[in-house]
Amino acid sequence: MHLTHELELFPDHKVTQMLFKEVKNAAELRQCAVEGKINGALINPTMLVNPFQVLVAANKAVNSQNNGKMKTRSLYSEIIFNLSPTNNISEAFKRFGCSDGDDSVLVVFIHNEDESQLLADLTARVSGRQVPVEEVSSLTDHAKVKKLYKVTQEEEKSGTLLDAVVCRMAAKDVM
Repeated sequence: MHLTHELELFPDHKVTQMLFKEVKNAAELRQCAVEGKINGALINPTMLVNPFQVLVAANKAVNSQNNGKMKTRSLYSEIIFNLSPTNNISEAFKRFGCSDGDDSVLVVFIHNEDESQLLADLTARVSGRQVPVEEVSSLTDHAKVKKLYKVTQEEEKSGTLLDAVVCRMAAKDVM
């Protein structure tokens, strides 16, 4: 049900993603995250094309943290910021962060130990149904994603939407 990957460049860091549908307490979860009671990023899955997109954002966040170059206050807010194609932090939270009325949420956390206790604690907090993370693409709002990342029809002919999104995420620091 959850997806855990070890970061290649940072083998002591693992990224775990959990997807929940039919969430009834999104406002409570968001408030807990703001207060630091949830040790993870709460992401709106409608803006995600693939779980790989989150791994790219998490990798960039850990890299920024290790180099002392984070643009936000925490590792988890840095993940949300890295999902965005722009450098506007508040815009990133508005588009990619969990909102009070959301009925689905992707929870991401980074750890270096066994995640079983983290998973249990988090699952107990969410009033919703956990589904396989791979189902995130079924929740994607393709029109919003294409508009936000300014993906052209020509671009889609030569690659996938995921390719275009990840390219923009990676290139935003350079531009």
